[in-house]
Amino acid sequence: MFVGHALLAFALGALAAWWLGLSRERAVQLGVIAGLFAAVPDVDIVYAPFGLLVGAAENLTADGFWETANVVHRGPTHSLLLGAALAAAAGLWASNSRATRIGSLSIGAVLTVLTGTVSGPIAGLVMLVFVLAVLGVATVAQSRDVSPRTVTGLALLGLLTHPFGDLFTGGPPPFFYPFDVTLVAERVMLHPDPTTHLLAAFAIELATVWLAVWTYVHLRGYTLTGLVRPRAALGLGYAAAVLFMPAPTLEQSAHFVFSVLALGVVGAPTRPFSDGVDWLETVVTGLAAVSIAALAYAMAYGAI
Repeated sequence: MFVGHALLAFALGALAAWWLGLSRERAVQLGVIAGLFAAVPDVDIVYAPFGLLVGAAENLTADGFWETANVVHRGPTHSLLLGAALAAAAGLWASNSRATRIGSLSIGAVLTVLTGTVSGPIAGLVMLVFVLAVLGVATVAQSRDVSPRTVTGLALLGLLTHPFGDLFTGGPPPFFYPFDVTLVAERVMLHPDPTTHLLAAFAIELATVWLAVWTYVHLRGYTLTGLVRPRAALGLGYAAAVLFMPAPTLEQSAHFVFSVLALGVVGAPTRPFSDGVDWLETVVTGLAAVSIAALAYAMAYGAI
């Protein structure tokens, strides 16, 4: 869901800016910054090299490594409380004064020490990377003359929407870390059948992508219908995959995801990036092919 997190924040941020009266170009720019903030929590994947280094130093067993990984991944970086605190730190950092930047770094240092104390050194290192990544995005925003208040708002949008995107495809994150308070106890099931659940979760992901694409296309003055090419109809043929491919589930979905995305590449126009808006035609037509393919597969699966 990494892409979905960023695209949802982009769409919400850009549309909000446009509705507030900003220019279309500025709305797109602010949406991109919101999307960058939304992507930052997934820097927790750096737990892998950190875990290997710390594990080697402490003679950590394989079981111990994965136990620590499960604590770190979708852990502190997905906390609403820590996310709100870092959004404030991002706004302070974007103020670009010595006093506010010291305050921003102080917030980051406190969160890093707190996480390391509560969840161990690997989590502390991951939190440090998380803090630096947030401040990096704030620096980009500040260089684009985005006000500190707006940076705070965009950071809140990105950092606080991200954790909810994991409810359908993974275990619920600890929303109120470091406190032992459970907001959602288990994965939200969209359907008792595992394959239907996967298809529904994939549909949500596609809807998020479509929202972001429509937002960009609309703010750039184009229309979706003017960018879709007939090749997208090739996705209809993917219905036959239900006869030859094992039914996908969240645990075994790679064959479905990669094959349906590959069909999107095939269904895209044959001359991408050649001139003008060709790259938009490529994206929109490829996305349409993927959507048609997923719908065709879902209908065929429901019929058998």
